[in-house]
Amino acid sequence: MAEPVEGWHAKTLGDALVNVVLFGVLGIVLVILGFKIFDKIITRIDLEDEIRKGNVAAAILSGAVIIGLSLIIAAAMG
Repeated sequence: MAEPVEGWHAKTLGDALVNVVLFGVLGIVLVILGFKIFDKIITRIDLEDEIRKGNVAAAILSGAVIIGLSLIIAAAMG
């Protein structure tokens, strides 16, 4: 059997809670940053303005982008 790998893994409950908070905040920041980059790339559509107007398609697109980014970031962190 392989020996356990020493590293950043939490050894106490306190360490685990700190890691959860840090990775959670990092994940949220990365999702927001990724969405802002996506919003800048699609220059023809102002998503926030379209959503304010009641454009359901723009809201669905925004939600799909956020979910997709979240899945990619979660897989990269895991």
